[in-house]
This record gives sequence, C-alpha cells and structure tokens, in this order.
Amino acid sequence: MAARQLLRVAPGRRGYSGAGAAEFLHRSIVPTMHYQKSLPRLPVPKLEDTITRYLNAQKPLLNDDQFRKTEELAHAFEKGIGRELHEQLVAQDNQNKHTSYITGPWFDMYLKAREPVVLNFNAFMSFNPDPKSEYNDQLIRATNMTVSAIRFMKTFRAGYLEPEVFHLNPEKSDTEIFKKIIRFVPSSISWFGAYMVNAYPLDMSQYFRLFNSTRLPKLNKDELYTDEKAKHLLVLRNGNFYVFDVIDRDGNMLEPSEIQAHLKYILSDNSPAPAFPLGYLTSENRDTWALLRKNLLENGNEEALQKVDSAMFCLSLDDFAIKDFVHLSHTMLHGDAANRWYDKSFNLIIAKDGTAGINFEHSWGDGVAVLRFQNEVFKDSTKTPAIGPQSQPASVDSSRAVQKLDFKLNDALKAGITKAKQKFDATVESLSLNMIQFQEGGKELLKQKKVSPDAVAQLAFQMAFLRQYDQTVATYESCSTAAFKHGRTETIRPASVYTKKCSEAFVKQLSKHSTGQGFDRHLFSLRYLALSKGLALPDFYQDQAYARLNHNIISTSTLVSPAVQLGGFGPVVSDGFGVGYQVQDDWIGCNVSSYPARNGEEFLQCIYKSLEDIFNVLKGKKISS
Repeated sequence: MAARQLLRVAPGRRGYSGAGAAEFLHRSIVPTMHYQKSLPRLPVPKLEDTITRYLNAQKPLLNDDQFRKTEELAHAFEKGIGRELHEQLVAQDNQNKHTSYITGPWFDMYLKAREPVVLNFNAFMSFNPDPKSEYNDQLIRATNMTVSAIRFMKTFRAGYLEPEVFHLNPEKSDTEIFKKIIRFVPSSISWFGAYMVNAYPLDMSQYFRLFNSTRLPKLNKDELYTDEKAKHLLVLRNGNFYVFDVIDRDGNMLEPSEIQAHLKYILSDNSPAPAFPLGYLTSENRDTWALLRKNLLENGNEEALQKVDSAMFCLSLDDFAIKDFVHLSHTMLHGDAANRWYDKSFNLIIAKDGTAGINFEHSWGDGVAVLRFQNEVFKDSTKTPAIGPQSQPASVDSSRAVQKLDFKLNDALKAGITKAKQKFDATVESLSLNMIQFQEGGKELLKQKKVSPDAVAQLAFQMAFLRQYDQTVATYESCSTAAFKHGRTETIRPASVYTKKCSEAFVKQLSKHSTGQGFDRHLFSLRYLALSKGLALPDFYQDQAYARLNHNIISTSTLVSPAVQLGGFGPVVSDGFGVGYQVQDDWIGCNVSSYPARNGEEFLQCIYKSLEDIFNVLKGKKISS
C-alpha cells in the first residue's frame, strides 16, 4: 500500500472551515481512479483446467468408487453441456469488456440470498486501541473516528485518495519519482506502467458503496441503494435512532467540536430504550423483512426510513465496556440487534470503553475496500486526532441540530419485531466463539525456514479437523481477485491429497515421519448461466460430491493490518466452523465460530496442538502423540 502523506497538526488546532487541507486525509498526486480503466480483465479459465482443478479438490474428500463416479460426470460435462455453456460464457464475457464475468452472478448470489445478513454474510474487524490510552474515551474516539471517516469519504470523492496498489518492489514503485511519472501516463495504459516496476494496482470500483449506502430488502432479490447527496450521519444508542448533518450546504465538514457536541448530546440523552426496537428487523429473513418494510412505509415511516437508508454510515454507540476478546467478537459480529442496522454498508461500533470495530454488509464489496478504510481511519484518528482530552465541545444548540427519529408501529409491525427478536436471540444463544493465540512462533520463524506462513496455518486446520473428527472435509479459503477489473473473490481449496497425507503423517503416523486461477467461480458462473437460460440443471451439478464440496465445513479468511486487532464471521453452514486467523511476526491468532453441531473449543485445542507439532518439527524437536 502506498505511503500516506498526512497533515501533522496538534488536536484542536486544525483549520476545518473552508475546503482546506484538513478536509482531506492527503492529496495524492496520482488520481484515485487513475489505473481503473487499464486494469486487466479477470480471465475465464479454460474448461479443461477448471475440471482438472475441481477433481483435484474432490480427491481427498471421496473414496475410490465415489471419485470414479464424480470423474465420469465431470468429463461428460466437459465434453457436452459444459462445453456449450463455457463457450456462451466466453462470448458473453467478450461482449461485456467493461466488467468481469463474475460480477453479475456474484451480486445476484448475495442479493437473492434470503437468509438473514447477520451471522450468515456480515463480517467484522475490530480496531486496535488508540496507543494513547486517554484517547480511548468513548466520546473522544467516536468524534475522532467520525471525523476521519468523513475525511476519507471526501478524499475519495475528490479523487485525492492514493490508488490502492500492491507493491512487490516498493523501492522502485512506491516513490515520489514514480508517482510523478505515472500520473502523466494516460489512464488507458497506466496499469502497464505500474506493472513494469512490479506494482499491481487494485480495483477500486467498490469504494463508492462505502458511504450513503444500504441494502434494501425486496421480495426474491434485494437492492443496493446509494444517495451521495445526503449529508447526515445515523447514530444508534440504546436502540434509539438519531441523525444530524456532518456536511454543511457548501460541502464542507462540520467543525470537529460541533460533531463532538452533537455526540455528547446523544450520549447524555436519557430516553428509554424503545419497547419494539426497529434494528431487529434487519436480522430477519430477507422476504419477511421486505414485507415488514412495506408495512413500515405504508404506515407513515417513509421519511424516517429514507434518513436511515441515505445516511453516510451508521455509528453504533454501546453502553457497556468490553470484557475480553470473546465478548469483543460477539459484540462486533452481532451485538444487540436493537443497536445495529445490519443493512448499512457498515456500522462503526464504539463501546463504552472506546473499543471500536466495523460490522460490514457483504453484498456491495469485500474486505479489501473495508480494510483500506479501516487502515486510513485508524492511522488518521490516532496520529492526527481532531480532538483530544482537553478539547471542549462547541457551544451549539444540539437539541435543534440532532433529530431523534420516531417510527409509527402498528400491531403487525410490533409482532414482527417481537418475532425477529426471538429468532435473533435464539440464534445468538446457539453461537459459540472461541479463540487462541499461539505464542511459540509466527511469520519470522516460518520465513527463516522458507515455509509459507499461510500454508502452515491451513495445514494446522486440516490436521486439527482430522485429529478431532478423523476425516478431511471441504475447506474454503477466501482470496481477493481485486488485481482484475471488477474482481471480487475466489476460493482457494486448502484440502488436497498432499495436505491429507501430511496431516495423516502428523496425526496418525508419527513414528514414520518427522497455487492464480480458481475453479469455483468458473463452475458457479456456468451453473448460473444454465439456470438463467431455463436449462435443466446438468447432472454434474446434481452429483452429491459437488454439493459436499460446496458445503464448506471449514471456512477461513485471513488479514493482517496494524489497525486490526481481530476479525471474524459466522460459520457458513450449520455444521461448520468460521475461522478468522492472523499470522503475525511472532504469534498466530485464531478466532473460531460454531453452532452446537460442532465443538469450537475442542477444534481450537486441536489447532493449537497441530501448530505446536509443526513448529517443533521446524525447530528440530520431537513431537508428542
């Protein structure tokens, strides 16, 4: 990621009035979307390569008879209907060069899903605490993070945000000289200029959905809504909804002391929690919620809902402190639905002790955009905070500036909220979250031994499941395809015949022992194409082995950032594990979610033992059974 040029001014000393430098995080000399036009397109893999990769992923999961059947179906698909669908997909892709072949099907996959977004799709990332402990006061941190978030938004919309670039040789590409040259290269070929110095610009088409955006529930398929003209912030506290403008009529940000005053007013409001908290509706089945929303609109709540939907983002202020990491994960992954609006592009959550995190809706975008936002907000709010412990709120009439939203509820809506709450509470009650920190080594030792840190973590998960359940199961590791135009994610399949043999060597045979193109999205797109054309679902997709491979019992995702303390998500299937993990320089952390069908605590113990065994082998030590 490119270095950021940040304004260094003492808290409370920045000039916020007028569109001065303090309105922006930085002013990149390379325009934000400079590389977007020339990004390479996501290639449609060759069908034979996809079938080969698919069968390689199936091999460790099936016995010989099952594999023979699946192999026959796969080759019949490759020579028959699969070939026709592939040719149609390639032709369709060639006619839509402005986007990627996965974009439409992937948006549809998310927006047509009828399960609740919370726990099924929304993920969380928590911020590290502010290094200066006195800045972790709830009001101070909420003000500083809100100001930094607005500055990010304004920087992005002005085209001043540094383009997102993955630098393989930063000494050459992440320099002022290179930026001064590349900005004069036309956008239509700028990507090639970066590529020549081993730098890979990433797709930034999702970023505009970060702000003023909401997923609207509709029957059968939801819609994404964005209103960039809206100037207000939505704040939730104690289940109550508040809005106030953070941008003035000239497009300038409000003074931080005014934002501080308005947030202080909300934090001191003694209004009781509503008897029927509206936030629970966003935790419902999407069709159920769509019908209830229609009722809300017809019952005179159109203006209030419009304020919610168009707000810059949702700031959720919780009235309790965080007890430990498990409590932190529960709070950020789901929390109390009364104080969340899960449909917003993101909720910025700040607890009583200043602990902060982001819960984000997943249909509009992926972790790359959210992580960039989180990194910038953390850096700006901690290194150049807008206010400090000595800062005084502005003398403004917050009772006039802050509007408390009231919703008119009829009996059907009250009953809908009550039912939603019962379902939500029961689901949350059944969710287990557990975590470990393995302190006996990390990235540094693994790189010394010339071993991939991510491969070691994934091998440990395979060994752990084998140790606990004596089998190898479908495993999903998410990876980004943001290096391509409108790229989203692809699946890495960590369970292979090699990891299976290696896991068995560690777990069962101690005495004897001391790769760019995925197949999942390609097969998904071919299936989507067949159904969209009204064709009968090919036999290949009706194979039980295909269903099992896509029933991802171990679903994993990783991220490492100086801004992020930990991240996580719910299991993607009821009998699965959701594994968020980080491989740091000298430790490895895992955050595991599960429902009663699986024992997450035991799985973590098995992960710990597996990591211990791997590191002992790398250190030349004996491993115990």
